[in-house]
Amino acid sequence: MSEIDQNFSGTQELPPSHLFDLERLSTWMAEHVEGFLGPLNARMFKGGQSNPTFLLQTPSRHYVMRSKPAPVAQLLPSAHAIEREFRVMKALEKSLVPVAQMLALCTDESITGRAFFIMEMVQGQVFWDQSLPELDAKKRRGVYQQMNQVISHLHSVDLSASGLSDFGKAGNYFERQIARWSQQYVASETVPILEMEQLIEWLPNNLPPSSKDGKVCLVHGDYRLDNLIFDGKGERILAVLDWELSTLGHPLADFSYHCMSWHVTPERFRGILGYDLKALGIPMEEEYIRWYCENTGLAEPVQLKEDWAFFLSYNMFRMAAILQGIAKRAQVGTASSLQAQTAGERARPMAQLAWKYAQMC
Repeated sequence: MSEIDQNFSGTQELPPSHLFDLERLSTWMAEHVEGFLGPLNARMFKGGQSNPTFLLQTPSRHYVMRSKPAPVAQLLPSAHAIEREFRVMKALEKSLVPVAQMLALCTDESITGRAFFIMEMVQGQVFWDQSLPELDAKKRRGVYQQMNQVISHLHSVDLSASGLSDFGKAGNYFERQIARWSQQYVASETVPILEMEQLIEWLPNNLPPSSKDGKVCLVHGDYRLDNLIFDGKGERILAVLDWELSTLGHPLADFSYHCMSWHVTPERFRGILGYDLKALGIPMEEEYIRWYCENTGLAEPVQLKEDWAFFLSYNMFRMAAILQGIAKRAQVGTASSLQAQTAGERARPMAQLAWKYAQMC
């Protein structure tokens, strides 16, 4: 197992800041989760930086609980939207986008000290290293084709038929997102980052035409390899995880975020920059973009190429703001991952990279 896998795969004992009353949760689940039978045991998944996720074990079945951070957390506005995660996955259960089955939602914080939902435990594997060292070249290519296919399905979801037509606000998505993450960054700032201040001013004043074309779809907000559960052979995606940032938005914002992997090194944010992609069987970014355009019909590769530097700058800025939020939670002791402090330290280099791409526009 690689160092990345050791840090993020599997479970651990509940840290003191995430303890809750198992007996009270068990009583609630007996009333609200069909077929539930205790006794109940809980462990915490290592992966994830925002909403903590727990493995709930009984003698007959395993469940997953996803919750807001511990009750002592100082939550940022609009963050940790457990109810929205539950709603979107419930709406997608019969779609071409694979998700875990939702079992129950609890907004009564007296049960565990925080809102949470219960979903099925999807058995499969998560790939934390995007170079996929455990697979051969043919299977690596297949994994990337699957990722591309599923995000294409996601951006093609019928919003009206799925009941998600009111899942986000109207208006320019990029403008709203830049404003939101600017506010989140300021609210979670620990040490000033000059490039973030420059980006906060530059981004809203340099929106390209393709960002204003009115396209709207369901966006995941954090679609990447380690938020996907594959079957044991790595041939099929069984579930897309971590829908905390999902909303209605611009498909190219979501897709370009996904493509940041080609522009960041493994050390910076689990990217693939610097690898011999041809030897590994991983598609070059240009080919991957072409697949998406063919799968969705939402854009032309030439159109994307013209505005790609802006999209990348925007998403790196957004990621830097997210990493800064993780750093803040690590500072106050409520981060859900033991790797939170390290992740927070990546905010500055990510902001510097975002500013570098801004200068290419």
